[in-house]
Amino acid sequence: MLVLTRKPGEKILIGDDIVITVLDARGDSIRIGVDAPRGIKIQRSEVVQAVAEANAEATGASGADDEQRLVLSLGKLAPAPAAEPATQTE
Repeated sequence: MLVLTRKPGEKILIGDDIVITVLDARGDSIRIGVDAPRGIKIQRSEVVQAVAEANAEATGASGADDEQRLVLSLGKLAPAPAAEPATQTE
């Protein structure tokens, strides 16, 4: 991890197209601005973690339950066994 000290108005460049600007520093918090291409996701880690935990809780199923549901679903999609060819008796 790179640790830097910056003052308000100073910038940090990441690659050629991401710029982080220190906007304000008050007490134990700072305000930053991030300028990045639209295709780059910028997310707060605590929000991503909260969503992941909520999703895991919402599913409420154990791994064994998921596996059983998958097996049953695949069984429904499997083609019916082919009929055996009729044999002629003489």
